[in-house]
Amino acid sequence: MSSYHGTFSLLLPLFLTISALSFIIILLKKLSQLNKSLSVPPSPPKFPIVGNLHQIGLHPHRSLRSLAQTHGPIMLLHLGSVPVLVISSANMAREIMKTHDLVFADRPSTRISRMLLYDNKDVAAAPYGEYWRQTKSVCVLHLLSNRRVQSYTKIREEETALMIETVKSYCSSSTPLNISDLIIRVTNHVVSRIALGRKYSPIEGGRTFKELLGEFLSLLGGFDVGDYIPWLEWVNRVNGLYGKVEKVAKELDNFLEKVVEEHIASGSLDKDNNSRDFVDVLLWIQKENLAGFPIDRTCIKAIILDVFAAGTDTTYTVVEWALTELLRHPEIMKRVQNELREIARDKSFITENDLSKMQYLKAVIKETLRLHPPIPLLVPRISMQDVKLKGYDIPARTQVIVNAFAIGRDPELWERAEEFWPDRFLNSSIDFKGQDFELIPFGSGRRICPGVQFAMSTDELALANLLYKFDWALHGVAKGENLDTAECTGLTIHRKFPLFAVATPYDC
Repeated sequence: MSSYHGTFSLLLPLFLTISALSFIIILLKKLSQLNKSLSVPPSPPKFPIVGNLHQIGLHPHRSLRSLAQTHGPIMLLHLGSVPVLVISSANMAREIMKTHDLVFADRPSTRISRMLLYDNKDVAAAPYGEYWRQTKSVCVLHLLSNRRVQSYTKIREEETALMIETVKSYCSSSTPLNISDLIIRVTNHVVSRIALGRKYSPIEGGRTFKELLGEFLSLLGGFDVGDYIPWLEWVNRVNGLYGKVEKVAKELDNFLEKVVEEHIASGSLDKDNNSRDFVDVLLWIQKENLAGFPIDRTCIKAIILDVFAAGTDTTYTVVEWALTELLRHPEIMKRVQNELREIARDKSFITENDLSKMQYLKAVIKETLRLHPPIPLLVPRISMQDVKLKGYDIPARTQVIVNAFAIGRDPELWERAEEFWPDRFLNSSIDFKGQDFELIPFGSGRRICPGVQFAMSTDELALANLLYKFDWALHGVAKGENLDTAECTGLTIHRKFPLFAVATPYDC
């Protein structure tokens, strides 16, 4: 009997090993058969572990466009362990953001976004669900409605007039003006007054909110290897990335906490409706319980941070790129100025009431958004269930990137696709409000940016007055085509280097 037990104890490990190997072989065979039955989108070759990460360069919107030109407008990448669907055509964008909008209404959650955005309690990054629906409703109804945006006309006009006075101070000496810094300041001041009630510069510690916001956006749009290869998450602890994110998040929270406390102490709830800023409105909604769900302090800070970040950075980027392209194309700049000066005539200032008549100015802004969408890859989405997309099987939890940059430069959609040619929009109904998928700088569907009108109101007014009041000349380059157009890296794509030009008052 002992001999039998000894033999059995020797054979048991061998038996278990053979059984385990047999199970693995059967499982792999079943998975292989399943994969063969699924139709997956085209993919470029990938490496083990990293997948296609090595093919994503410093400017992902450009490298993904190049890959799509080889592999097609719907392309599956594997970024580490994460499947990512890349969309590069208007037709496929319509499938994602209209036909199957609900399926792709969720957002991927990253460690950095959770750290910076109050565990994704903001509107842009919040997961799809009741919380997101309620917070978006609050923003659309109470903060970014047409009536509310129009109520802040006076603030936009006042800050634009101050910007014009700043430009005039440079004219007498013909000193080159840092246009990028000028536009950042005016948009920052407009958003500060509308969202926070007053300008904050500098904040505690001596640095401006603009500087803090710049670092915040750089980190938010940065690359975290741990999101794609989880076992490498330790790298960002060692290199200090997570520590830097924690520091910025703490600074922002301290600042926003101070802003909210100031509003409570000043009796903001007693203000009349027309004089309330965004913080006042949110505190009023909280007190009256008008949202349909409890709004706590964290929710208020997350929404304000969302509005402030998007309202400042993406807004100034449009004006910066518009002026860059106009300096590169002086004949187009002259046409815009002729339109502005003919309509405004002898007025000292272009008001928002004048803007509806300025069709070529609007064409210039549309063309700028086509060539230079502020967030070229939009905000990523994620599928909530398995779905069939143009014959391809897309599993649940697949990330989706819509390349608005590639769509805006698609030669099958646009004549002279790489040229700055605003005339294309003069006899065109195409707009950027989410219904025309050839031009989607703000996205479309449920997750479209709710602040489109808010941003455009500031952009149109600032650009119109800069072009109406001054003639502009290049600085440091002989010809417009030599003007540097290098892009920065990050979530929002603006110029890598500040834009300088010389202004001459038109009325001199």
